[in-house]
Amino acid sequence: MTTASIIESLQDAWIPAIYREQVRTQRTRSYEMEIPERENQAEILFTLLGIELKVGKRRFACPDLATARYLLVFARLGCRSVAIPYDITRISVIADDLEMAWQKLVLTVDDRTKRATPSGRGRVRSGVIKSVREEIAAEGAGPQMPEFSNSTRQRNY
Repeated sequence: MTTASIIESLQDAWIPAIYREQVRTQRTRSYEMEIPERENQAEILFTLLGIELKVGKRRFACPDLATARYLLVFARLGCRSVAIPYDITRISVIADDLEMAWQKLVLTVDDRTKRATPSGRGRVRSGVIKSVREEIAAEGAGPQMPEFSNSTRQRNY
């Protein structure tokens, strides 16, 4: 089973497509994570100081659970720089779509590589994840802060 056939079967649940169509089309801010560019184990922690995303030994503070869920998918993929929607009401919906796409990706890779050797299964999985990471990097993370219209004029005279 090739990486291309797996990518083709994930059409509507392809993470870079969701990122391109639902995230990058709106006002965003960039977010940087100092993590390895590979598949990572990531988890959400509820601490006395709030919600944190733990990737390896690094911890990243998150303002809310929706943002932590959103960043969790990208941390698993090893994406160091991503765009986060500036409108916090949209993050939860996009996080749902991304988590569902991640699960579908994992299940599809596991299903399509059942008969492969463990090393072959790992190569296919890392190849798919690498192509996801590269497509997201190609889309970019956008500006550090979103642009705002500074016009305060309310009437046209």
